[in-house]
Amino acid sequence: MKKEKTIDHALRATWQAVAKTYNEQAAKHDSTMSMAMALLYIDVEKGTPSTALGPSMGMEATSLSRILKSMEERGLIFREKNPEDGRGVFIKLTPLGIEKRELSKASVFKFNQTIRDQVDPVKIDHFFEVTDLINELIYQKSIFKD
Repeated sequence: MKKEKTIDHALRATWQAVAKTYNEQAAKHDSTMSMAMALLYIDVEKGTPSTALGPSMGMEATSLSRILKSMEERGLIFREKNPEDGRGVFIKLTPLGIEKRELSKASVFKFNQTIRDQVDPVKIDHFFEVTDLINELIYQKSIFKD
């Protein structure tokens, strides 16, 4: 089987191209794709518990810590103790963070709209059916059974 015809190669190559595109766009605003993504996952009004942010973004705690530190240094976020549990911390957006969040949202919308304008809606539906099935097979550990 040629690598170009494997599902994992297509997913990986496509994701690398998407990530490169988003990173190039983010660089225009002195940011990275990871920072832009984090801005989108933080609740604008209430903030987001730091412990919930990593799992929702599919990111390891160590990587997330570095990103949050950089975002804090740039004035995009601040940390606030959880009023109900002093051990927890909420990540909240600053006014600059909210402004950059809107730029991130616009970029994600433009990317998705451009793809949707070029691809038949039925094919988009099939794409999501396939990715959902792949994720389900992985979640159920149905691919590499011991």
